[in-house]
Amino acid sequence: MARKPHILIVEAKFYADLADELAAGAIEAIEAADCTWDRYDVPGALEIPAAIKFAHAGTKTHFDGYVALGCVIRGETTHYDYVCGESARGLMDLALRDNLAVGNGILTVEDWDQAWARAKRDQKNKGAGAAEAALAMIGLKESFGVE
Repeated sequence: MARKPHILIVEAKFYADLADELAAGAIEAIEAADCTWDRYDVPGALEIPAAIKFAHAGTKTHFDGYVALGCVIRGETTHYDYVCGESARGLMDLALRDNLAVGNGILTVEDWDQAWARAKRDQKNKGAGAAEAALAMIGLKESFGVE
C-alpha cells in the first residue's frame, strides 16, 4: 500500500466517558502507526455494524480498516446477552462477507470496575488493542492481495 491506511473509528456513545477513553487509546495506536483516521459516533453497540456497513458502501471516503468501540455492562435482563452477541456477530459478518479489516473493541463486562480497567489508557485500554488488530488485518489483506 503506497498511501497511509485510513481508519474509521465507530464509537458507541451509550457510556460516553468510557467510549472516549477507548477512542483516545485507539487514536494513539493509529497515529503511532503513522496512519490517518476519522471518528463517528453511534448511540449504542448494536448500531456499530450498520455504521461500518454504511461507511464501506458509501462513496465519500475510502477506509482501509475499521475500529468498533463501546461498552456493554451486564444489567438485570437478558438484553446484555443479545447486545453482546449480535454486535460481535455483526462485526464478524462484515469481516467475513465483505473482507473488511475490523478491530473489535466493544467491551462486554459485568460492572463499572471491569469496564474502566479495560478502558483506561494507563491500564488495559482495549481501544488501542482494537486499533492494532485492525492495522494487523489491513497488513494481512495486503499480503494476500485482497482489495
